[in-house]
Amino acid sequence: MTLELQCDRMRFAPAGYEDAQDIERKQGLSIRFMKDGATEVGAFQAGGDNAEIRIVDNYPVEIVFSDEADYGFVLDQIGKNAVLNLAMIDQDVSYGIFDLTGSGAAIRSLRTACGPSAVSAPARIEAPEGVVYCGGGGIKRQIEFTILEKPEDKWDSRVTINGETLRAMTAYSYFGKSEPPRGFVVALLCEDRAEFLVFKDGDEDWLEFGDYTYRKCN
Repeated sequence: MTLELQCDRMRFAPAGYEDAQDIERKQGLSIRFMKDGATEVGAFQAGGDNAEIRIVDNYPVEIVFSDEADYGFVLDQIGKNAVLNLAMIDQDVSYGIFDLTGSGAAIRSLRTACGPSAVSAPARIEAPEGVVYCGGGGIKRQIEFTILEKPEDKWDSRVTINGETLRAMTAYSYFGKSEPPRGFVVALLCEDRAEFLVFKDGDEDWLEFGDYTYRKCN
């Protein structure tokens, strides 16, 4: 059972895979802060209206917060309390309890690495919209995307693959790392859980999806 805090998200691997499936199925996690083993002093209910909850890398549950202020609150509480209880959203049943001894120093180090706020976004390079990317293995794909100027919800971009359009969220941090790889511009996280990584370096434009790199072809 592990808990990993990144710049803009947290990952929790409960004791059993069935617990991870339960969290994803319910799309909810109760994050409870305790000053000792028995006294709850605060809580945050992560759900579909304020976070994206999904299983990644075949096991951990990843919680990506929609509002950096929400994640800032969670980090503040982790840093100043003694015990963290991650529990079911609809029952008083715990998935995991963590001793937070030394967490204050860990949170300070995380914030130093990520920047002034809990959610770190590198300086945004203008995303190369209008570019068509081509490539693939056995299945050839043409991929393009657009970022909405005035999104109505968290789905602030659209990705079109061989004429089929999907809603997506933008992420300007590279899997929580403070130093993204060369040329990284934006990650596009689609509603079907597909992830597209957009890169631009000088006159070179490319996109990574799955095991393949797609190059500019227009």
